[in-house]
Amino acid sequence: MLRLFAFFYACLHLATYIVLEQTFDWAPILEGFTERSYIIAGLTGIALMLPLVATSTQGMQRRLGGRRWQTLHRLIYICAIAGVVHFFWLIKSDFSEPLIYAALLGLLLGYRLYYLFKGRID
Repeated sequence: MLRLFAFFYACLHLATYIVLEQTFDWAPILEGFTERSYIIAGLTGIALMLPLVATSTQGMQRRLGGRRWQTLHRLIYICAIAGVVHFFWLIKSDFSEPLIYAALLGLLLGYRLYYLFKGRID
């Protein structure tokens, strides 16, 4: 469920950008999608979440098989990194908050890698 909430939040974030910040002015929106690196990082995260959302049901888990489903859902790590990079590149002056998120993500991914190599996870 956490992945679905993350996708929902990302969609709300994108909708807020399109509706409130750009007021449906499609020329600067499309220009930003190709020229601003923080928007590209955010869109990468959202695009990589699409197959995760589409395969998040138990029926899709059975159809894909547990191992393939689990391999596909490891894309969430790349999505999380893209989210932190998006936030980091968005900020212009005070990097303290994105650094906190980056540190937390680094700790969580480091914890995951540590136990992966220890053979306890997967």
